[in-house]
Amino acid sequence: MRFHVPFLTAALTALLLVIAPQAVADRSADEHSHAQPRIVRITASTLDLRVDFASRTLAGEVTHTLSWVGPQAAAAPASTELVLDTRDLSIERVHARSGEGRWQRVGFTLGERDPIFGSKLSITLPGRVDAVRIRYRTSPEASGLQWMTPAMTAGGRQPLLFSQSQAIHARSWVPLQDTPGVRFTYTARIRTAPGVVALMSADNDPEAEADGDYRFTMPQPIPSYLLAIAVGDFRFKPISARAGVWAEAPLLEKATAEFADTEVMIAVAEALYGEYRWGRYDLLVLPASFPFGGMENPRLSFITPTIITGDRSLVSLIAHELAHSWSGNLVTNASWKDFWLNEGFTTYVENRIVEAVFGAEQAAMENVVAQAGLRAELALLPPAQQVLALPPFPGRDPEESLTDVAYHKGAWFLHDLERRFGRAVFDPFLRAWFDQHAFKSVTTDDFLAFLRRELLARHPGKLTEAELAAWIAGPGIPDFAVPARSGRLEAVDAARAAWLDRRTAAAELPTRSWITQEWVHFLEGLPADIEADRLIELDSAFRFTGTTNGEIAERWYPITVRAGLFEARPAMAQFLRKVGRRKLVLPTYVALAETPGGLAFAREVLRQAGAFYHPITRNSVQAALDARAK
Repeated sequence: MRFHVPFLTAALTALLLVIAPQAVADRSADEHSHAQPRIVRITASTLDLRVDFASRTLAGEVTHTLSWVGPQAAAAPASTELVLDTRDLSIERVHARSGEGRWQRVGFTLGERDPIFGSKLSITLPGRVDAVRIRYRTSPEASGLQWMTPAMTAGGRQPLLFSQSQAIHARSWVPLQDTPGVRFTYTARIRTAPGVVALMSADNDPEAEADGDYRFTMPQPIPSYLLAIAVGDFRFKPISARAGVWAEAPLLEKATAEFADTEVMIAVAEALYGEYRWGRYDLLVLPASFPFGGMENPRLSFITPTIITGDRSLVSLIAHELAHSWSGNLVTNASWKDFWLNEGFTTYVENRIVEAVFGAEQAAMENVVAQAGLRAELALLPPAQQVLALPPFPGRDPEESLTDVAYHKGAWFLHDLERRFGRAVFDPFLRAWFDQHAFKSVTTDDFLAFLRRELLARHPGKLTEAELAAWIAGPGIPDFAVPARSGRLEAVDAARAAWLDRRTAAAELPTRSWITQEWVHFLEGLPADIEADRLIELDSAFRFTGTTNGEIAERWYPITVRAGLFEARPAMAQFLRKVGRRKLVLPTYVALAETPGGLAFAREVLRQAGAFYHPITRNSVQAALDARAK
């Protein structure tokens, strides 16, 4: 539902303000964690783990330093309880100690397993101790880890392991307080077989010998979802004194060339939003099974190889992961209800970096494409999921909040603020937000208080409370929102119209200088009922079938499915078997599942690709196919 703010009735305005985030008593409360951070918080962790590729497990121990913050901290009762999050972990034993005293064994219970939240680990302690040490082992099916055989890797020589902890998968490989509202520093010792390199979201040493024994330090406090590990046949190549690329040998040169502008991006972001506070900024290129485009693990962003196109047209993803060094990693949403504080801010900052490095027109094109995708997704979402400040959703997977709303409605809101107040005012405001909340976890309430105090009160009359409520608590996009425009994409619209009207043949379209965003826009504008013979003409001219560009494949293959272009099926199946990035493959599976024959084909492809897919992708695809089969 969309609404016109200038014509809001008093009743509707009141309703929007009532459902605004202030109506939630405490938005920092995290319904997706068993932890009790109002009583006790982990402040530092020490990991000592051994990587076993044969059994597909991590085994060892973690020591957590505790800070008791509850109202009874001074009373220090004879015994108390520490509650941690786990999922499918085997807990062997737990010890506790205070100060430099002796470690003593303590009791624990592992609660009943919940399919989403795992099992609550309750540790009985002899009072408010300073530290606990937990001996444990992960499951071969840990949701936050992917184990790959050498045959599944680019190099084909060594096995490979990587983690994906967001949103609540860290609990599947470390027992901890798995909530973004708790931040901790960490050190780690990771032992592997010699010949493979271990990396973490910490201080990775490019000169470290691959002797199977690695040590790491992360001195800045991070939330659990930014805890990351990767082990494989990785090599390193520098981009600048503080940035470089880790990758398997066959990908290293291509990736380094594609990401050559990384240092420039860092400098641009620093000029806008202040010092980069994490030391190094390196990129780890993972296998194509990585389920996301990127993951902003501090000091070491995990990156999909699907953005390596040879023309740098998709490196806005690098700008996005870098932007998280300010929005998300530095200033973090306290719970997943306020995911837009991470991703909306990051998407806005990403676009500013792209504009500075690649020009205003490319930034505009990316905004247009993103806003079109947002509108398409909004048409499928219930109103309650179309708001920025989500209501509590206990019992549901927080990954349900990972929609385009958080990313692109959030960014659109910030672009609207920029338009109203001007960059001379808005840029210092945003920089102050990052500076004043650095290394803290925040809520929408915190941002609204800061916005009203630092921007609205100082520049009255530029944004009304009703308009603010429409962005934060209203469904859809407010009708007063100004959409992005791109001259180059308007030219694409004209070219598409000429071809659809048969005024121009496909081979005569002026596509020589088009980059990925223009091709994506062209394909997304094709009519839903386009006939197969028209697609054959396009394919003959531009060879979409078999493309190595995942963004194009994501759009092209669903179109061929719905038009009945069965000739694309072999290349489609190959794409689905070789790429595990959820965003790129899910639309094709969904399109296939619309018919019985397509559903059968999709199930067979999933059977073939299942071992290659990360559990996150595999489960998402399986759920989509099962939903269509009902």
